[in-house]
Amino acid sequence: MPLSDHSVLTRARRCLAIEQEAIRATSTLLARDFIRVVRVAESTVAGGHKLIFSGVGKSAHIAEKLTGTFNSTGVPSCFLDPTQALHGDLGICAEGDLAILLSNSGASAEMLKLLPLFGKFGLNTVALTGSPASELARGADFPLIYSAPREACPLSLAPTASTTAALALGDALAMVLLESRGLTREDFARYHPAGTLGMTLLLRVKDIMRTGSGCPVLPEAKTTVQEAIFAMTGAKSGAVALVGARGRLTGIFTDGDFRRTALNSSAGFLQRPVRDCMTRGGKTVPVGVLAVEALKLFQQHKISDLFALDAQGRPVGYIDVQDLPKLKIL
Repeated sequence: MPLSDHSVLTRARRCLAIEQEAIRATSTLLARDFIRVVRVAESTVAGGHKLIFSGVGKSAHIAEKLTGTFNSTGVPSCFLDPTQALHGDLGICAEGDLAILLSNSGASAEMLKLLPLFGKFGLNTVALTGSPASELARGADFPLIYSAPREACPLSLAPTASTTAALALGDALAMVLLESRGLTREDFARYHPAGTLGMTLLLRVKDIMRTGSGCPVLPEAKTTVQEAIFAMTGAKSGAVALVGARGRLTGIFTDGDFRRTALNSSAGFLQRPVRDCMTRGGKTVPVGVLAVEALKLFQQHKISDLFALDAQGRPVGYIDVQDLPKLKIL
């Protein structure tokens, strides 16, 4: 019998609530065992070794996802199919590696067969399981326990809350390891060179700024408001940079400055010196930093225009916030 619209939403929210419950329960379990796993993972990576994830069934899917997560943060990792492992793929193992075996019950025959074999190869082992008293948890060097008091499946059959908890705990390990290793945005960009993410992280201000006629720059001492407006119009920009005798930025004059000047001045204000109306200093960004740093300034200060400065403080580029969507920075 088809569910009513109300029942559809009710059951969906029940599922999400049960999975949230599993994550909360797992969070309360975090203690010394989690710290020990973090430390052994740190030493594994520092020693030039890798993480090996393995699991069967739904746990295999979680293991493969975690493999991708760790690789994307610069931690060499691989997925080892337990069946193939027993037929030659154990050759991927090297002394000093760390094996993370996933099994909700901790009783998977395939995982229990692999456990002693990893020891013979000189690997440390972690049991990522929901059963602390299981043979897998007791046999591994390091137990890493999650909790799923109940599955979201109404039949209590399909792995749902348990796989969510296992994934969340693995993600927590990856993120803690990321921070402990001091991974930066630039490091992350090296592992994601393709697609929008890679482009966004790799682009620098110098790659996206307007230069030449697109970056209006005028001398502060000799420029009138009218001349500043002409320069902005010609450059199709929302601001003009004003500089001193040595070419260093002293201020900016924006559309907003022009409107405020027009509202508060009498006739003839267009001939006033722009230095009387400009914003002294203004928000700027170094030309060599990542483009995402410019995005932060736009968002933090709610501005529309940004000038890029060279090492001597001279404006060499201009960024209009309207350019960012076209570059897929926003």
